[in-house]
Amino acid sequence: MSEHDANARYIREAIVEPDAIARARAHAVELGAAPISAGVGAQSALLAAATDARAILEIGTGAGVSGLWLMRGAPKAVLTSIDNEPEHLAAARSAFHDAKIPATRTRFITGRAADVLPRMNEAAYDIVFVDADPENVIEYVEHGLRLVRAGGTVLVPRILAGGRVADPVQRDAVTVAYRSLIQETQQSAAVLAAISTVGEGLLQLTSIAAESA
Repeated sequence: MSEHDANARYIREAIVEPDAIARARAHAVELGAAPISAGVGAQSALLAAATDARAILEIGTGAGVSGLWLMRGAPKAVLTSIDNEPEHLAAARSAFHDAKIPATRTRFITGRAADVLPRMNEAAYDIVFVDADPENVIEYVEHGLRLVRAGGTVLVPRILAGGRVADPVQRDAVTVAYRSLIQETQQSAAVLAAISTVGEGLLQLTSIAAESA
């Protein structure tokens, strides 16, 4: 086993997932909703806490795993979550109820993100979490950067695409989109960009306030 593999396994096994999130994860797997890893969840919770997030937007609800992790780091936040699968949204509502999170702290929107996002208010969120329709990831991140306030952060899990992004032979549309997103954000003066290799990977983009003339 390589040092990288040993480190990845150690980190994966060291993370303790709260019971309510573990139950939501089991339900997500049953539904085929592909939850984020505990490592990415824990890092997202930390970033939500460090941001002192009060308003979070989640693009792709799944069965509530990512939302629960984000709310764990932001106990005063209100989460708005978009998904076009009513069954997933119902599972997420159940998971939040199980975690004893008041209904007043969540807002679930049924619909296609591409239709909902253009109608949302600019600079209204502290964190935008993008985990839906990977073929549209660039469009969703563009919306996310419009919707976060200056100093707010857009998070994109699965950015390593199961190892395909690092393999130059892989040229499918989703892999190319992830590569383009990484390259463009690394070169952008409008964001600070960093990539975590924990779990399936997490791209972190913090919006920088434009300097006045």
